[in-house]
Amino acid sequence: MDIIDYLPQKMKAEAEAYMPCGLEEIRVRAGKQVQYMFAGGCRAGVYISHSDIEEMINYLSGYSFHAIAPQLAAGYFTVEGGHRVGIAGQMGCDGGKVTAVSEIASLNIRIAHQIRDVAMPLMPYIRDENSIYNTLVISRPGEGKTTFLRDCIRILSDGCDGKNALKVSVVDERSEIAACYLGVAQNDIGNSSDVLDNCPKSLGMRMLLRSMSPDVIAVDELGGEGDIEALNQLVSCGIRILGSVHGTNADDLRRKILPHAIERFVFIDHDEKGVRRYSIYDEAYRLLYSTVCGIGADKRLQQKKKGRYSDAV
Repeated sequence: MDIIDYLPQKMKAEAEAYMPCGLEEIRVRAGKQVQYMFAGGCRAGVYISHSDIEEMINYLSGYSFHAIAPQLAAGYFTVEGGHRVGIAGQMGCDGGKVTAVSEIASLNIRIAHQIRDVAMPLMPYIRDENSIYNTLVISRPGEGKTTFLRDCIRILSDGCDGKNALKVSVVDERSEIAACYLGVAQNDIGNSSDVLDNCPKSLGMRMLLRSMSPDVIAVDELGGEGDIEALNQLVSCGIRILGSVHGTNADDLRRKILPHAIERFVFIDHDEKGVRRYSIYDEAYRLLYSTVCGIGADKRLQQKKKGRYSDAV
């Protein structure tokens, strides 16, 4: 189902116009203008009322608010097509947990974009002969680390460049990698992958280790010490890991608790024109390869060939 089908009539025309332009998020707030978010900035749209948001919730939930209530306690829910909808408003809490959502005043619709082959140029530095190097993807929020991670999973799970497909098990705590709807992945994550959806990372990794005999376990947005302990357990059992973490540079990583035996670090950032750079380093933070893609990337690569742009980081 197309995300346009979930929007009020007053938003459809402008949203359709922005979809081919790399639209990443639609932010809707009661009493304010819609914000259409892109890598290089945002555009303002029509004003939205509280009744418009109620109409959107009806569309997004299939007129069954009760059915999405368990997901709402986590602050978001996933709809058909893999689009994730974050919410803000008035919550009811008990014992430090959200027990009810009484009024929703803001929605953040993250558009599901399956960008294929974005990870392919870095694959020779991630795959070894029989498996992968333990790899961590690093970027600030919204820079594309989940998109890159998802494409890595797809490529590894299908096999590439004559190398065998790997069994990749995915812990998708926030339903962002596979974007499961009714338990079925809405994104293409390859033929040899298995997903634990909406499951805490540290618990899910240990479950998959016992149940799915994976070659690789992939997990997004590592954070707590429990995540790191679980990953270290995987490494000690011979499982290869593919993960991501928030950060901007090597100094950021040195301040974090990281899993043991990380062999590859992929840093992602972008400039004001939305051109993303992907740089991969070895365990000693030595640059192995760097490339750019996105709007304006072809022109930038031409400048590089003429000596006016350097890949040095």
